[in-house]
Amino acid sequence: MFRDRVDAGRRLARRLEYYKGSGAVVLAIPRGGVVVGDKVAEELNLPLDLIIPRKIGAPGNPELAIGAVVTRDRPMINEPLVQELGVPDSYIESEIEEQLNEIIRRRKLYLGDRAPIPLKDRVVIIVDDGLATGYTALAAINAVKQQYPEKLVLAIPVAPADTYDRMKRKVDEIVCLEVHELFFAVGQFYEDFSQTTDAEVIDILSKYRNSYQSTDV
Repeated sequence: MFRDRVDAGRRLARRLEYYKGSGAVVLAIPRGGVVVGDKVAEELNLPLDLIIPRKIGAPGNPELAIGAVVTRDRPMINEPLVQELGVPDSYIESEIEEQLNEIIRRRKLYLGDRAPIPLKDRVVIIVDDGLATGYTALAAINAVKQQYPEKLVLAIPVAPADTYDRMKRKVDEIVCLEVHELFFAVGQFYEDFSQTTDAEVIDILSKYRNSYQSTDV
């Protein structure tokens, strides 16, 4: 059990101590993952950037993920579930476009004109506040792989056993503080799992402004 996301981030940083000052890049998944990633980056003296996967919700049930997207290339689609629900291609294409626009909006909101930190030939540590199905994290992993990092690490405080087993085959290294068989939601493992606000994300990322270059440069 974690007190809150700050506690989870500090505990995760201790497990990642060997990356301290290594020049690795911490990529946080907003919004809650940014609080965790902040503590990882802060304690390991690493730059912090964002990776923004967006869930594609099922028709009439937006909380049920039928996929996830980060970039237009290689969206993650749960084909068996799509076929089971009879979801038309037109719906999926429309949802992908909508979520890509939301990704652009959020990055602009959180980071302004700061360009992404280059990932090629660097160790990249993807951080979130926990995994459930792992679909959004998997979309983030696939997007990062397209940038040819030297090594890809997934670091999370908690995950269900089946998701952990599936994800560890997708990355070079996985660091997870707690793996549970009985798992209902990430929030059950936090005393305080209150929603992270956009204002909190913006405030955290402002500390790392020197890690970025303006897109106007």
